Amino acid sequence: AGIAAEARFISSAKGKGLFATKNIRKGETVFVERPVVSSQFLWNALYNYRACDHCLRALETAEENAQRLLGKSSLVLPHPEQCSIRKDLHQQCPRCQVTYCSAECKQAALEQYHQVLCLGPSRDDPTHPLNKLQEAWRNMHYPPETSSIMLMARMVASVKQAKDKEWWIKAFSQFCSKTANEEEEIVHKLLGDKFKGQLELLRLLFTEALYDEHLSRWFTPEGFRSLFALVGTNGQGIGTSSLSQWVHACDALDLPMLQREELDAFIDQLYKDIEKESGEFLNCEGSGLYVLQSCCNHSCIPNAETSFPENNFLLHLTALEDIEAGEEICISYLDCCQRERSRHSRNKILRENYLFTCSCPKCLAQADDPDVTSDEEEEGEGETDDAELEDEMTDV
Repeated sequence: AGIAAEARFISSAKGKGLFATKNIRKGETVFVERPVVSSQFLWNALYNYRACDHCLRALETAEENAQRLLGKSSLVLPHPEQCSIRKDLHQQCPRCQVTYCSAECKQAALEQYHQVLCLGPSRDDPTHPLNKLQEAWRNMHYPPETSSIMLMARMVASVKQAKDKEWWIKAFSQFCSKTANEEEEIVHKLLGDKFKGQLELLRLLFTEALYDEHLSRWFTPEGFRSLFALVGTNGQGIGTSSLSQWVHACDALDLPMLQREELDAFIDQLYKDIEKESGEFLNCEGSGLYVLQSCCNHSCIPNAETSFPENNFLLHLTALEDIEAGEEICISYLDCCQRERSRHSRNKILRENYLFTCSCPKCLAQADDPDVTSDEEEEGEGETDDAELEDEMTDV
C-alpha cells in the first residue's frame, strides 16, 4: 500500500533495479518494508544487547542502555519520559524464555519459525544441535558482525513450519543469486582463509540441527554454499537503539535556550564517554532479507537511503533528492567516509564485498583518475573519524 516504487529487470549483468512509479519529493518516504526473515547477530546478543527476538526492537530503557554502554550504573538521564520503551508489554516464550517486545511479536515468531527453533529447557545445554551450531558460528565470525547463521536457520524453520512451503521457497528464490565462483568468493569473505573446512563443519552442524527433506538441496554442499551467498549478498544490516530514540525525542523538545544548550552538551559528552568505553558498538544489531530493498542498486551518489526510525526491523527508504517517475532509485552500499574516497578505493571495497564494479555517474566522471589508493588519502582517513562517528549515531 502506498509504495511509490517497483522492481524491474534491467539486464543479466545488473539483475533487477528499483524504479519510481511516481514523482517523489526529497525527504519523502518511498516505502516502509518488513523483512521476510531477520535475526540478531550472535555476539551482539551474547554481549547483552537486549533486543526483541523477532523484530529487534531494543528492550532496555534509554537509561539502562546508556548505563551498560558506559559501564556506569549510577548514570541518570534527564527527560526520562522521552524514552519509548514499554517494559509492561514485554513477553517471554514460556518454554525457552527468549524475550519479545510485545504479544504480537511473540505470536508472529511462533507462527513463522519459533516452533522449530525453540530450545525449550535446553536453552543453556551446549550439546543441543542448535547451540553447537551457534557456538561454531561465533568461533568463525567475530565482531564487527555482518551476518548470522541464525538468519539461515530461520529461513529453514519458516519453510518447515509453513503449510504452503512452495510460497516460502519462492519468496527466498527471488533474492539475487550468484554463480558458483561468486558464491565461493562471498563465503570466503564471510569465513576467512579456512573457509572450505569451516563451511563443511557448519553444513554438518546445520544438517544435524535442521535437516528437512523438502529442502534437501539447501543441505548439499552446493545448496548450502548458495544459501550462504544469498544471505551474504542480500542481507541488510539492522540497527536499533533506545538511547538514540531518546536522543531524537530530546532533539525535538521545545526548550528555553539555556536548557537546550545544557541538554545538547550533556548528550555530546555522553556519546564521547560511551565511545571511550564501548567503541563503535552502540546498537542492537542484526540483519534481514528485504524483497524491495534488495532490488536497490548501488550508486556513489545515491538518491535514497535506508534507516530504522521505528527502533525495530521496519526499514524506511527515504528520498535524498527529488526523484522523477521512471527514474531508478539507488542507495549506497558504502558509508559516508568510504563514499568520499577515490573511485579506485570505492570500487575496491565494492568488488571485494559485492562483486561488481560501479558505473554510477560519479564513477564515470572519475574514470580517467589514476588507479591508485594515494598516500594522502590514507593519511586523510583519520580526520574523518569524528564525522563518521556522528553519522553512526544518527543513522539508526
